[in-house]
Amino acid sequence: MTYQQTIADADTQIAPFAQTWSGIDAESVARMQLQNRFKTGLDIARYTAGIMRRDMAAYDADPAAYTQSLGCWHGFIGQQKMISIKKHFGTTKGRYLYLSGWMVAALRSEFGPLPDQSMHEKTSVPMLIEELYTFLRQADARELGMLFRDLDAARAAGDEVKAKAVQTAIDNHDTHIVPIVADIDAGFGNAEATYLLSKKMIEAGACCIQIENQVSDEKQCGHQDGKVTVPHEDFLAKIRAVRYAFMELGVPDGVIVARTDSLGAGLTKQIAFTREAGDIGDQYNSFLDCEEVDGGNLGHGDVLISRDGKLLKPKRLPSNLFQFRAGTGEDRCVLDCITSLQNGADLLWIETEKPHIGQIGGMVSRIREVIPNAKLVYNNSPSFNWTLNFRQQVFDAWQALGEDVSAYDRARLMSVDYDGSALAAEADERIRTFQKDAAREAGIFHHLITLPTYHTAALSTDNLAREYFGDAGMLGYVKNVQREEIRQGIACVKHQNMSGSDIGDDHKEYFAGEAALKAGGAANTMNQFAA
Repeated sequence: MTYQQTIADADTQIAPFAQTWSGIDAESVARMQLQNRFKTGLDIARYTAGIMRRDMAAYDADPAAYTQSLGCWHGFIGQQKMISIKKHFGTTKGRYLYLSGWMVAALRSEFGPLPDQSMHEKTSVPMLIEELYTFLRQADARELGMLFRDLDAARAAGDEVKAKAVQTAIDNHDTHIVPIVADIDAGFGNAEATYLLSKKMIEAGACCIQIENQVSDEKQCGHQDGKVTVPHEDFLAKIRAVRYAFMELGVPDGVIVARTDSLGAGLTKQIAFTREAGDIGDQYNSFLDCEEVDGGNLGHGDVLISRDGKLLKPKRLPSNLFQFRAGTGEDRCVLDCITSLQNGADLLWIETEKPHIGQIGGMVSRIREVIPNAKLVYNNSPSFNWTLNFRQQVFDAWQALGEDVSAYDRARLMSVDYDGSALAAEADERIRTFQKDAAREAGIFHHLITLPTYHTAALSTDNLAREYFGDAGMLGYVKNVQREEIRQGIACVKHQNMSGSDIGDDHKEYFAGEAALKAGGAANTMNQFAA
């Protein structure tokens, strides 16, 4: 409904109680309703699922229409991302938020900082989703509140043209509510545990859940060693559990991202159950590192499997884990991806050890031979040394073309000595276009950085501490923080407004009229930033 229609609707609701609700103003009700467009997390999940589905269709039609997100560990961080995106680009279209399990573990656990091994409280994940959307909804309320004040000012000045323009802006307000790609790790337990946690996440507003094929109680960060995968049937049961949760809660178009860690995982906790040659269990077992049993190599407690009439002994480690054959990672990734898409997943995530379009695109090409519209979510991870990787890629490309690379030491390409070189410039250009190129050439629909604000918070805090506690003193804060906020138009320079003080003043006026004791008067020091 338009602004005027919302007012009229509120007036209709108030009319039967005119004698007792005399202090309730229809326009004030309408403003509060518009400032609270999304009443529940499920409202948000349904709305944002529609956004993702439309964006996925747009990408299928044109790979230039890829999407992006940045990871966040606090509602304020997510809110500021969306406010900044609207400020710089005018719309949030194609920009999401990512909820990183790594950052939840490192920054949100009651145990203190934890590694990314699913040791943190599982409830902290849906709690962060709810927190993110609370802050995004407040960003809507704040922005609309400022428009309402502009409308009042235009009316008071008798400027009907301005009033009409502001009302049009209210009617066409672009919400800060965007999809969150939410990390459920390996499901925090069995399929039932995955289902229960998925429900909590969806009820908090998640329209997209990312789940990985590692063993829950052996889970590792995707960029660390020691990863252990599960047989496909175990993983597919969890994918189905997530889909059931979406269906039960009335979000049938919720999005499931199936992540495979097989590229860097050389271990499995169990041998897959198989009924016949060539079935999915048999395919999983075919990658095991085995030796044929000849009688003399059978040890106490060895486990045996049969294949093609032969008796084989899988290599079992003292940890009771079984080992895959070296060099099978890409084949296992491709099989993981195809089976996931055939059994309810919507998007893929292939965790890689480096950002290399050729490597990713090669696997996607194989997947698309079976699933033509397969597409990826890709982790543009801070765990990669992007500068070194891309300088090495350029070095190797130049060398393959026969160009003279004698001025460069491949082992030292990270050195500051090369920062102004032609090789460094080409590497930086490849980094700049990586997302666009990978969307076109490697089937990547969504690019994200998992831990950006973890690193930006550390960097900015280090710079402030060096200046403030050093010779610069207070100038270290004023020059490098507050003055830049003013110059760049950062809304948080008026931190009272950002925290909701003006929204509270509006409510006080609605509730108490002329008797309202408001904070935004002449003595409020935030007025110093009006200029």
